[in-house]
Amino acid sequence: MIMLSETIRKGIHISSLVIPFSYRYLIGFEDRKLMFLLLLAGFILALIIEFSRFTRRSFRRVFFFLFHLILRRHEHRDFTGATYLMFSSMICVAFFRPDIAFAACAFLSIGDTMAAVIGMNFGKRKFYNHKSLEGSLACFVSAFAFGLFFLDNPWLALGGSLSATIAELVNISVDDNVKIPIISGIVMTIMTIILRGFV
Repeated sequence: MIMLSETIRKGIHISSLVIPFSYRYLIGFEDRKLMFLLLLAGFILALIIEFSRFTRRSFRRVFFFLFHLILRRHEHRDFTGATYLMFSSMICVAFFRPDIAFAACAFLSIGDTMAAVIGMNFGKRKFYNHKSLEGSLACFVSAFAFGLFFLDNPWLALGGSLSATIAELVNISVDDNVKIPIISGIVMTIMTIILRGFV
């Protein structure tokens, strides 16, 4: 049951790639304001759902009937990962350069999913915070490959994917859906400033 739950969760998680790809190909990087407003609307809707399930018993029963299989234990009392993901995507679009926001959101969808799938199925070597070496390598390699394909600078891809992997690995009291894209986005933004000085 746990394996089925995580498989469904990660299937949903990888589908969140629709956010960065919509930003890049449907809405376009030039319409940053529209993307932000759409994500803001999505975040507000997510908050309405969250507070409704916390405060209305009938709504809570329906919500748990529909989603109990994919909810983690802490999400019974806290916001779901989907709400955190909507928040972090909104922040990335608001504060990072469009290509960096695109990559940072994608690193979350791809890297976190691959870390979980490979870690659960093939993770043998636990090395930090109960995470497996295989899972962390899968996170890095998948994010780095994505970054090499979609980012203009390989060093940016390396820094972003490495910071996303470290963010996924470390145990701090911030949801992965927030810390992975925002930390990798900050690192890539700093790197663009540094790299600009060498051009």
